[in-house]
Order: sequence, then C-alpha cells, then structure tokens
Amino acid sequence: MIRKLVSLFSKSITERVVSPRKNYEVPIKIWFEPDKNTGRLKMPVENLVITGETKDMSRSGVGFIVSAIRIHENYLVGGGRILNAELDLPGGKIQMQIVGMRYEEVGQHISTARFLVGAKITQMSDENREIYEYFLRHGNKRKKGSFALGIDKG
Repeated sequence: MIRKLVSLFSKSITERVVSPRKNYEVPIKIWFEPDKNTGRLKMPVENLVITGETKDMSRSGVGFIVSAIRIHENYLVGGGRILNAELDLPGGKIQMQIVGMRYEEVGQHISTARFLVGAKITQMSDENREIYEYFLRHGNKRKKGSFALGIDKG
C-alpha cells in the first residue's frame, strides 16, 4: 500500500519536472565551428554539417536521427560540445544551441545504421522559442495570419 502511494507520488513529480515529449518529425541541420584550439585547422564551416530529422521534441530538448555520430573527428555527443541546430518548422526555420547528452544506434543492419541523439536545448532566441513552443502545442497547424513566406504582423 505504501509502496503504491510512493510510486504514484514519484510519477506525479516526474511528470511535472520532465517536459512531455511530442513525436514530431521535421528536418534538422546540425553544425558546429571548429574548436579555436585546433591549431592550423582552416576548414570551412559548411563542411561541418550533418542533416537528419527529429524523432521527438520537448520544451527542454530534442531527439534527432542522423546517419553518423560524428562529423569528421568531432563527435556530436560528449564533452559538453555545443551544437547549432536549425529546425524547419511550418512557422519558419528556427535556430537553437543544443548539447548532445546521449545516443544509441538504431537500424537493423550496419549498412542502414543510424543514430538517435538526445540533446538538451541550451539557448534559443525569444522569437524562435515562441515559434518552437507554438509548434509543440499545435503541431503542423499554422498560426493564424501566417503565410508561406512569413508571419503577417500587421
């Protein structure tokens, strides 16, 4: 009896602390600039990009699937590496900074292996946050007064 009560209480607290995840699949682009301490590395930023799609999203994080767990020698997860992310939402493209927290390999065969990465959102502009949270609440429904080229603010 007491164990059941404690279990229900713990579940209630967990639901309030952890943001609910929504299973939305939208295109995502991940990139980062080379570390400043890499010596003579002069690689253009465009070469350090990987694309994929989201698996789930919440107010505090995003899960996404990509074809590789690293870009050149740089891993997407570990070491507190800050990644830049761009999501292509119906309300427009938004950008945020994320930190990869965990990953797992998904797929049935080595030739189809992909990686599911769980990342925590660390920074996002207020405007991007508004678009992101609207998408979390309403999914693919467009905001009233929005057009394909942008949002009508007048």
